This record gives sequence, C-alpha cells and structure tokens, in this order.
Amino acid sequence: MKLTQTIELLRTGTFPDSREWKASMAEVKAAIRAVVWPRGSSRFTINPSRGRGRGEGNGVKPIKEACMLALTKSGWSTDERHNPLRLDAVKPTADGRSIGLEWETGNISSSHRSINRLLDGNRRGLVAAGVLIVPTRALYRYLTDRVGNLSELKPYFDLWREMT
Repeated sequence: MKLTQTIELLRTGTFPDSREWKASMAEVKAAIRAVVWPRGSSRFTINPSRGRGRGEGNGVKPIKEACMLALTKSGWSTDERHNPLRLDAVKPTADGRSIGLEWETGNISSSHRSINRLLDGNRRGLVAAGVLIVPTRALYRYLTDRVGNLSELKPYFDLWREMT
C-alpha cells in the first residue's frame, strides 16, 4: 500500500521537530508500505468490485491488521491494557506520553471519534502526537465498508487547526 498524502493539522511545542517523532513517522510509513492485499501476495492489488456484497471488495480489517502487525514489530503496542484511550496503536514517548494512531475502519462518524480521542488525549497530557490513517476517495469505494475518508474530513481541517 502506498501513502499518498500527509497532512499536519496541529503543531505545538517541540515534539513535532524531535528525532523521536521523525523516527516514529518513518515507522508508520514503513508499516503502511508493508501492507499487501490480498493476504500472502507480494503487493497491494485492488479487487475492482464495488465491495458491497458478500465476497466482494477488499477487506478493511485485514488491511488494518497487516499495518498493526508491522507497527508492533517496531515497538508500538496494540494491547488495550497499555492504551487508556483505546487507540488502535500507541508508542510510548521519552516524556511518558504516547504517540497515538488510528487506522480508519469505520464510517465518517468513526473518523470524527478517532480525531476526538486523539485531541482529548493531547488535552489530557496523554498523547504527544496523533496519526489518523484514512483511505483516499478513490480507494474507499472498493472497500467492504463505507469508510471515512480524506474528502469527507477536509471541511473540518480549519476547525481542528484552531485547537490549542
């Protein structure tokens, strides 16, 4: 799978310029590149069916699971016991907070909940940085579920950028 775009919504403090953040983002990018579909193949190939009927489309959860597996090999945790916000993955930071990551597998409401959990974790001092991975509009129509996507989230970027 490939990363097509990275959008920074918030930047506060020194953490975004730290080696720790840059190394963690490199791990996220590598985990995304490690995702293949269908399982067992050597690359990411889209099943061109619309994905709405049984046996059609591309599985959302199996794609996510491949990324989570790659992240755990880099020291991220997907165990909810280490994750009070119930994020998909967290990585502890040197200052005792975490980097939180959500891989979107639900509809647009789920995407908003993910952003809210990341923002709330930051507000409470638990999350130093957050990552939300969503499909492009071109990919999402081939997934088995109507997953939240970048096009649907863009109208809210200015609102989130105003958060402190």
